[in-house]
Amino acid sequence: MNDQQKVRVLYVDDEKNNLLSFKASFRRDFDISIAESGNEALDILESNEFDIIITDQRMPEMTGIQFLESVLKSYPEPIRILLTGFSDIQAVIDAINKGQVYRYLTKPWNEDEIRQIIYSCFEVLSLRRENSRLLKDLERANSQLEFMIRQKLLS
Repeated sequence: MNDQQKVRVLYVDDEKNNLLSFKASFRRDFDISIAESGNEALDILESNEFDIIITDQRMPEMTGIQFLESVLKSYPEPIRILLTGFSDIQAVIDAINKGQVYRYLTKPWNEDEIRQIIYSCFEVLSLRRENSRLLKDLERANSQLEFMIRQKLLS
């Protein structure tokens, strides 16, 4: 992939070492942006588009689920992944129900697994985008056909 085709990933975690480690591990494969809080990530989202958003669950200002819930309202397209070091079943349920999380992963993360998951998520996102484009094309063709039929009936 060249730089223009790289998957755009936003990684949110309140632990600076995790942010730096994530960016160092994946910067060759993906276009990585990092944020130390949900609020910082929301600011980044205002001026950047992302394909995948990965967030830690346990953060001081807002949890990962709260962050993903707020993202969903304004930025519904990116695939959302929740990453946590705690095995909290309620967090998993909330992540799925409230933040519409596509994947739930535990820390410590495995570099190869994360890489494969990001590629897999991007493939799903690409298929969603293609389906949306095809649906718009079909709606446009139907409108044109309806117009042509009306014109024919009026003649």
